[in-house]
Amino acid sequence: MKQPVLTFLVGAASVAALALATAQNPPASQPPAVPSNQGEISVSITGDVGAPLHYAVPDFIALTSDKETADAARLLADVLWNDLAYEREFDMIPRDTYKTIEIAPSTDTINFDRWRELGADAVVKGSVRRTGNTFQVEMRLFSVRGRGVALGRVYENVSLRNPRAAAHTMSDEIHQSQSGLRGVARTKLTFVSDRDNERVIDTVEKRNGKEIYVTDYDGANQTRVSVTGRLNITPSWSPDSRSIAYTSYMRIHPQILVSNVYQGTRDTLTDEKTSNLQPVYSPDGSRIAFMSQRDGNSEIYVMSRNGSGVRRLTTHNAADSTPTWSPTGSQIAFTSDRSGSPQLWVMDGDGLNLRRLTFNESWADRATWSPAPYNEIAYAGRSGPGFDIKIYDVASGQTKVLTDGSGSNESPSFSENGRHLAFTSTRLGKVQVFTIARDGKGLKQITRVGNNTFPNWSR
Repeated sequence: MKQPVLTFLVGAASVAALALATAQNPPASQPPAVPSNQGEISVSITGDVGAPLHYAVPDFIALTSDKETADAARLLADVLWNDLAYEREFDMIPRDTYKTIEIAPSTDTINFDRWRELGADAVVKGSVRRTGNTFQVEMRLFSVRGRGVALGRVYENVSLRNPRAAAHTMSDEIHQSQSGLRGVARTKLTFVSDRDNERVIDTVEKRNGKEIYVTDYDGANQTRVSVTGRLNITPSWSPDSRSIAYTSYMRIHPQILVSNVYQGTRDTLTDEKTSNLQPVYSPDGSRIAFMSQRDGNSEIYVMSRNGSGVRRLTTHNAADSTPTWSPTGSQIAFTSDRSGSPQLWVMDGDGLNLRRLTFNESWADRATWSPAPYNEIAYAGRSGPGFDIKIYDVASGQTKVLTDGSGSNESPSFSENGRHLAFTSTRLGKVQVFTIARDGKGLKQITRVGNNTFPNWSR
């Protein structure tokens, strides 16, 4: 299958071609540079002083007269608008307010005066052309006040089945180029679901299995990864987002497996006559921290990513579980009930310098450490009959409550830029996956079928 390729249009010199990752294709090596005869003069996007920039995304232009292209043109604009709105960097002008503005049948220019009347500072104009079994998508970001192009791209070999991937890439590139923000539109979530209602094999009692799923960050393209007929829980992305480690009850005791998503292979990392659970990759991907009962008690261990070099880090007769790495990999936070109730503790990556973090919780569990530049640990803290998502600031020692007490909220996981969290909640009945900004705004439901647990956000 051909890799979708994007071509940079900004600048009068020759341009580069890069691989565009899609749900169907893993990242590829960079193709040779491709010359371009479409030079553009880059301009800045400006707006009113002290006000956010106002962005508009009209429907893309369908350059070929077939239903697939027409559908893709509308879909790309919808997805891109939502992607840009998600980060809340720009003020997104509602799309129904500019339906009367005539769109010229090319991406070369816009009616700057009409868009200025509407209050737009930036307009994203795009086109879609079907080229055999793929699309060619072109995008230009116009500065209304500068009356020129601030950013331009051409995306080749865009999948007919998943044109959304091109919109996700546009959003991330616009955020990076215009605000220096690393967007999350191309990231994915993995989670556990019982939606298939499949009975666990080799058991006497009737019990539904749970399988590992993957979805786009916005809930689209939910795809099953594991097909084991077993109970699978606690998935964790590798830093390169190509593998998922998880706990599987394949035998009597749970073991740690790794699904290599793009290779279609599976590895078993532990093969002990005891329980091994809750794997989580170190930031550099070289190690995996996990919980094991191999020495008779629930303790925190680390091993190499291939399962070798197992080393025990904690030693206590209480239960230690749910490890999470600091952004540099120099520390590990985890849950322990050694103080009488489950609380958050932290230690160096070699098990030394152990110290307690939470003191005012009746129960604290499922810690997840934020990526840089934030230095925060999110966790589930008991709140009445259920739990709420809370964030502990490592530098100040202060804690804030993120969720509002609706239902029970658990298993937080930070996005790669640290600005959002995925978590589970029973606020609508069954357990579903939601995302929310780290300031408590922008709640979004991701799953809707079955019960869905243990979300983990790719990097």
